[in-house]
Amino acid sequence: MRMETITDEKILEIEDLEVIYKTDLETVSAVNGIDISISRGKALGLVGETGAGKTTAALSIMRLLPSNTGRVTRGTITFEGRNLLEINESLMQETRGNRISMVFQDPMTSLNPVLTVSDQIAEAVKLHNPDLSKKDVSARVDDTLSMVGILPSRKFDYPHQFSGGMKQRVVIAMALCCEPALLIADEPTTALDVTIQAQVLSMMRELRNRLGTSLLMITHDLGIVAQSCDDVAVMYSGEIIESGTARDVFTGDEHHPYTVGLFNSIPDLDAQSRRLKPIPGLMPDPTNLPAGCFFAPRCENRFEACLKTRPATAIHGSHRIKCHIFNETSGGR
Repeated sequence: MRMETITDEKILEIEDLEVIYKTDLETVSAVNGIDISISRGKALGLVGETGAGKTTAALSIMRLLPSNTGRVTRGTITFEGRNLLEINESLMQETRGNRISMVFQDPMTSLNPVLTVSDQIAEAVKLHNPDLSKKDVSARVDDTLSMVGILPSRKFDYPHQFSGGMKQRVVIAMALCCEPALLIADEPTTALDVTIQAQVLSMMRELRNRLGTSLLMITHDLGIVAQSCDDVAVMYSGEIIESGTARDVFTGDEHHPYTVGLFNSIPDLDAQSRRLKPIPGLMPDPTNLPAGCFFAPRCENRFEACLKTRPATAIHGSHRIKCHIFNETSGGR
């Protein structure tokens, strides 16, 4: 097994990325100028509500946006020193699944129901290692299944013969069979009960430690991020509105009002309360975004500048907050 060295070197850097979905009827602004970076061997949690643009950002990295409607209109995605948006499709196919792998949201639909688990993992191995013999491919399949806690004797079973948690392990095995440098996990514990969810997360941590793989964890669950990630980026309406180390975001004194709303929506077992405090309203229509701060219509702390101008990003060490309140030029601080 290859072991990547954990350093401060950036394995992935996304700068000013803008993505739209364009049809004859409307243009959806899905990602609006985000900046993300992941150090080699580290884990970044990308957090936000459904519809915030998290999956679109991941599909942009993999260059798997719908060809008819999705397009990157601005920005760069630099992986291991190369801009993935500029390389040809042949080189991207060599990178995809080999150096970068993705675990998609629903394991039920990620697996082909008419192929055995062995066939599906072997397909990825053979695609990126064409010189391997049939015996070596079979051995790689056995090793990968063992690594995710599945007996190699079950490799000839079909997906319907596995439980939901076991299917997710198979999907993760498929993603890790070529020992990628970066793993993108898009809601990897969706539809799993809490016990299986804990097992899957524990397994992913163990595999990351063993292989030195960097991780982009996409989720709406702050608890998962607290358990699994070194750094956190909070996404709202296609923007990164707060980012920093896990310590910055979870224990820092200053937060974006949206992040505060997310924390207030989490049950506190030590406090007695009649009900949780949800964030009022809904995210803005991505086809008609407001002129000022995208969160302003829902924010209890908004003032005039919030409704008219986009906020700059206030930077305090590793902690970044995109909010007028923390920006001296807005008069909010």
